Amino acid sequence: MSSPQEPSFRESVDLMFNRAVALMDLPPGLEEKIRVCNATYTVRFGVRLRGEMVTFTGYRSVHSEHMEPVKGGIRYAINVHQDEVEALAALMTYKCALVKRLLGGSKGGLCIDPRKYEEHELELITRRFAYELAKRDLINPSQNVPAPDMGTGEREMAWIADQYQRMNTTDINAKACVTGKP
Repeated sequence: MSSPQEPSFRESVDLMFNRAVALMDLPPGLEEKIRVCNATYTVRFGVRLRGEMVTFTGYRSVHSEHMEPVKGGIRYAINVHQDEVEALAALMTYKCALVKRLLGGSKGGLCIDPRKYEEHELELITRRFAYELAKRDLINPSQNVPAPDMGTGEREMAWIADQYQRMNTTDINAKACVTGKP
């Protein structure tokens, strides 16, 4: 006899959402609009490290833009995947709404084990990831503001802010493109 399969993280978030909206009287169509992520972007990029090109995969998911900017952390973990990032972005939207923060929810991740890289290598990788996100307006002080999460901290946020400012030299709000900086 096989045991029932555990729901994925994303499915668990949706199950909790379903329980909550069952108690509400929402207009037709609004439940589905709230549930789904507006967009999830996958970026793949290469960085020359230790004499070879290494390809990385990263994500940025925007769950809801009902209020801007959207906000949510960037995590560095070897097991980051699209469903996880979408579930975390949804939770960010719900969390902001519950405490009446005027922000939408977003989340990002990079498939990487940061312990396997030296600091200067992590800086190269982080700056390139920031470049890929910023050129798609997935980092922007008025639209999408990342923060630290698992595997990242103020050091990575400082690199991201600096990279964004290098790309947007006339933006007087450039340093506001991330939170959690030193």
